[in-house]
Amino acid sequence: MQFQQLQYFVAVAETRHFTRAADLVHVAQPSLSQQIKALERELGADLFLRARGNITLTDAGEALLPLARRILADADTARHEVLELVQLRSGRIRLGATPSLCTGLLPDVLRAFHDRYPGIRLLIEEGGSHDLVRELARGALDLALVVLPLPSPSPALTTVELLREDLVVVSSPEAPAPGRGRTVRISDLEGERLVMFRHGYDLRELTVAACRAEGFEPDFAVEGGEMDAVLGFVRAGLGVAVVPRMVATKSGRGLRVTPLARPGLHRTIALAHRSDVAPPRAARELQRMLLER
Repeated sequence: MQFQQLQYFVAVAETRHFTRAADLVHVAQPSLSQQIKALERELGADLFLRARGNITLTDAGEALLPLARRILADADTARHEVLELVQLRSGRIRLGATPSLCTGLLPDVLRAFHDRYPGIRLLIEEGGSHDLVRELARGALDLALVVLPLPSPSPALTTVELLREDLVVVSSPEAPAPGRGRTVRISDLEGERLVMFRHGYDLRELTVAACRAEGFEPDFAVEGGEMDAVLGFVRAGLGVAVVPRMVATKSGRGLRVTPLARPGLHRTIALAHRSDVAPPRAARELQRMLLER
């Protein structure tokens, strides 16, 4: 039984005329008649009683008609659902990002994306780059914003560099300013009490490595927080923290922001997705907007 045969059958059942049915489905009348006969042979029963000027349904035809209409309607629904996805009217994007990027980069981009494609659901997962790479590899995410270099080489992922971001030092305006002027050197952080992110956080590893490169171990006043908690502890005067400039700019109320002296500290942000699976259409559109932001 072929889909096209059901279309022809329903057309004849509704018009009660082979020639008019052929015009309706845009096919030659002999071809339509041949397909109806093939369908009858497949089913082992006549579907129409053919009398000159009078086409009526047999009992078999009456039984098939509602089923054929339902099959055709389901096909139209399937076609419509796929079209909705292709045209970005519905669907979802599973996006992973580090908490600092959720605070700094993503809000404006996601707002613009949502304004353009309000039918797309955005599912956001926060985590460190190591966790996000693992979630990408197992297919739980469509895209992820990660910090390069990746915590471990992953040939199964494709990465596209998005931005290179400066890091700055934030402190409470009520506490003495770190450093000796308008900038802070990493060596100036020796003796400062740091508010530090949890283990597995990219900024933690980067800050600790920079301090050790200057020959000292950082002194933690508080450790183990996410971005919002770290900024809150700094505002409360518990210590200073090294954070991305974008986060400091957007969340800087109640904070003193001091640049790091050259060469400073930087991090490279990239978009990552699985190499063996193309991201969904909606995810590719979000990727384009992030790259063109």
